[in-house]
Amino acid sequence: MEPLFEFAGSYWWLIFPLSGVFAAWGRSWSRANERRHQRRVELYTLKHQGEQVRQARIGEVEAVTAAHDAVNRKWLDYELDVGKLIDYPLMTDVREPLTVAFLRAKRTADALRPAEPDTLSAAEFAEYRAAVNDYDVAFQVAEAEARRLKDSAFTGPERQRLARARKLLALALDNAASPAERQTAYRRARRELDGLIVLPDTAVASLEAKVARMLDGGPGPSATG
Repeated sequence: MEPLFEFAGSYWWLIFPLSGVFAAWGRSWSRANERRHQRRVELYTLKHQGEQVRQARIGEVEAVTAAHDAVNRKWLDYELDVGKLIDYPLMTDVREPLTVAFLRAKRTADALRPAEPDTLSAAEFAEYRAAVNDYDVAFQVAEAEARRLKDSAFTGPERQRLARARKLLALALDNAASPAERQTAYRRARRELDGLIVLPDTAVASLEAKVARMLDGGPGPSATG
């Protein structure tokens, strides 16, 4: 220990420059530590903001898909209800430009719909949102025109056939009718409608299921659903 004390006694003046070195090193370490901390804060902030942006985008996509589903449900009311199609036959009349425009807009929106809400790029989302908006507008226009015209686009004899089909359909789904009467009414209703309006496969399947339940003694739904 004595040599160390002798060295310290002889070179005590080194304390001052060394203290400066240590102080500078301490300040440098502190600044480096602050920079590391700042980088961690920035990375956390970026990650947090990125997650917020991702969640916001998912919310936007889900809102558009909900709007898409809402229009689909409106169309499904027609697809599953033959009585409604008889009342508003233009909804399936592909000779009607507004109906064609609506069906085309539906196909486009359905094709662009994402399987998952977070799989779309910004450009794809913008395209999908525009397609759903076009689909919604086209459906509203086609439906308004169909409700305005009803069966006025048909000739007198054709309107009579529609009226008969409507009555026969009601009989086919009437609890008070016998099974034979229901079967006969259903077949005659189909013949009256043949060549007048296009019945979607889903509408035919739904109607046949209702008639079958009636014939089996199940609950009797009304002709309009």
